[in-house]
Amino acid sequence: MARMVPSVLIVDDEKHTREGLQQALAESYDVTVAASADEAFNLLDAQPFDVVLTDLRMPGKSGLKVIDKALAAPQRPAVLMMTAYGSIDTAVEAMKRGAVDFLTKPVNIERLEVLIQRALKTKTLEVEVKQLHERLDERFSFDNIIGHSPKLKDVIERVRLVAPARATILIEGESGTGKELIAQAIHQVSPRARAPFVAVHCAALSENLLESELFGHERGAFTGAVERRVGRFESADGGTLFLDEIGEISQSTQVKLLRFLETKAIERVGGSKPIELDVRLVAATNRNLEQMVRDGKFREDLFFRLNVVRITMPPLRERAEDIPLLLAHFIKVFSDENGQPLLTVEPGALRTLQRYGWPGNIRELRNFCENAVVLRRGGSLTEYDLEPRFRGEGGAAPAASGLRPAAPAANSLSVEENEKRLLREALLKARGNRTKAAQLMGISRRTLHRKLDQWPELDVTDK
Repeated sequence: MARMVPSVLIVDDEKHTREGLQQALAESYDVTVAASADEAFNLLDAQPFDVVLTDLRMPGKSGLKVIDKALAAPQRPAVLMMTAYGSIDTAVEAMKRGAVDFLTKPVNIERLEVLIQRALKTKTLEVEVKQLHERLDERFSFDNIIGHSPKLKDVIERVRLVAPARATILIEGESGTGKELIAQAIHQVSPRARAPFVAVHCAALSENLLESELFGHERGAFTGAVERRVGRFESADGGTLFLDEIGEISQSTQVKLLRFLETKAIERVGGSKPIELDVRLVAATNRNLEQMVRDGKFREDLFFRLNVVRITMPPLRERAEDIPLLLAHFIKVFSDENGQPLLTVEPGALRTLQRYGWPGNIRELRNFCENAVVLRRGGSLTEYDLEPRFRGEGGAAPAASGLRPAAPAANSLSVEENEKRLLREALLKARGNRTKAAQLMGISRRTLHRKLDQWPELDVTDK
């Protein structure tokens, strides 16, 4: 693929200046020239440019108007100002308007090329940042929180209400229910969306490391502290700090966290100067903090400070109606990643997966989908492709109703024998009609044919 040549618009009323600059830059850039601001306006309306280099003093509209016009374009170029009147006031005004740099005439070509390259890098970085924010907005938008169950809708409605506020939020729920995804969504739809979102998993760090990680430390604060370190609180200034597994933090860290919530200021480890910060705190836990308070393991005053707004994430077994949507989503994700055609989930398998208790919640379902795509045996996933645990055998997780299937008796039939029995009963009930038998079992006709090829003795259809 041919490399795209950056485009440069040169605006100058002096003919020898604009033509000289055009000739000097023509080898490296696609250069267009304009003799006035009005001519530049027409060119800017007609096409985008990567860089605009404009003179300041021109008959009619000045170069400052060119800056305003260029930066109002849908694809904003980087703008450089040049003038023979190189006063500091002029440079300041140009920079205020949005120019990235300033040159005086006669223009030094080597310096100009350095500034153009720097301006192009800045423009590329701005585009990348914009695209990143757009991807984040898309990834963590409400449209990408998958499900339509009433309990999930309640969570989303609560997020919509609290996101614009400054209140501290406590998200509770079992592991794997998507607490961090909700925290990200809160951040992305809040006024802080363009500021940092910083996540800390408290259970992954020891007490001393966590304190330094959160609050930073001064040089010499402890052995090995050879330089000052900025902590996660300071890194999140203006944005959101997400503390996952908040129930795992020590009593001393709880005190410091409480102090921040009361004063909106922190002190680095080994420091004595308060640092005021604008940070919104979102905490999450899979533990019962109220019980921890009663047991003396969590400070009551901190709990009340954290629990300004509480959001409870429902476990997957309480939103079984969302399982088909989640399966479809993750199967597509992993099929695309692995270059595989989409895997079809047969009705019988789907019913079994909806009855399964999913103790690992969405995280477990996601892993199941990746496993199913990678280890696929065909184009469809049947009930008989599922591991015994999904069918309530071998100590499976409780079903969505909350009931645990009874353990099989010692003399119970094997899985294969049970499958044979069910298949024969379905064929008998359907009077040998394979289509009806497949429907009774919740499998495809193709799967039923495969089973009959494997066990021809079960076939009760007329030959």
